[in-house]
Amino acid sequence: MTSGSFERQFETLRTAEECWAVLTDVDRMAGWVGIVGQVITRTPLVAYGASLEDRMGPFRLRADLDIRVTEREVPARIRFRASGQDRQVGSRLTVDAGMQLVPNAGRTIVRFDGTYSVEGRVATLGGPMIRHKADAILDQFLSRAEEELR
Repeated sequence: MTSGSFERQFETLRTAEECWAVLTDVDRMAGWVGIVGQVITRTPLVAYGASLEDRMGPFRLRADLDIRVTEREVPARIRFRASGQDRQVGSRLTVDAGMQLVPNAGRTIVRFDGTYSVEGRVATLGGPMIRHKADAILDQFLSRAEEELR
């Protein structure tokens, strides 16, 4: 198993309410990360499904994720758990993550944090490769989030 954690933040002139509206628009956000395919809203801000497709080393990964909101306080914070499995490759992915919006002197600090784990054949690629891929995905997501909230 390979696992890691992350913490990222940026500041915007937008209000927490404006940030919340953008950052909880799941259909909008799905396009921010290239590996996210189809997203299904089962119950808004409660339950979703999504597919991930990517290549990692010699493996072509395709996992269907079950995403559940585990905590929500509008417009201050939200946490979720996503888990899924690629049966062909024999790997499992789990992400526990959250977002916090902190008003700060006419601005809003947008914080993301979480943990992830990868099990199975993909994990044999080793921690450094998986962490590099996770960092690239997070950077891509945050870059788009900052751009949207300018």
